[in-house]
Amino acid sequence: MLTEERSREARSLVETVAGWAAAHEDVRGVVVVGSWARGAARMDSDVDVVVLTDNQGYAAPEVWTDLLGGDVVRLARWGPLREIRVRRRSGFEVEVGIVPVSWADTNPVDPGTRRVIGDGHRIVHDPAGLLAALSAACR
Repeated sequence: MLTEERSREARSLVETVAGWAAAHEDVRGVVVVGSWARGAARMDSDVDVVVLTDNQGYAAPEVWTDLLGGDVVRLARWGPLREIRVRRRSGFEVEVGIVPVSWADTNPVDPGTRRVIGDGHRIVHDPAGLLAALSAACR
């Protein structure tokens, strides 16, 4: 059963990433995907955050360990997505995916992107409306 403490921690993490993104003009969007976005999270669910930017320097693990507080437990690459998985001291894990701005292209929408967005998403930073357009294209 999901505890209120875990829910607060998830909200705080998402707010932290959204605030960080707002301070970086080269971050074009942030979207939460997966179980937390669709309201189906459990205690063992991680928070999945996708960061839309052409600055691949943000895929450096220390960016996320410093911001989120924790240790890197996995680095991986899934097509254009560079994954940094951070385990916080509480045991809660955050999966940050750094993707190029082209990941949000809508003409056409990439099948992998469509799958991720279609599985549930919540836009938390979208200054130019790129993620809103992607969301609409995936409906």
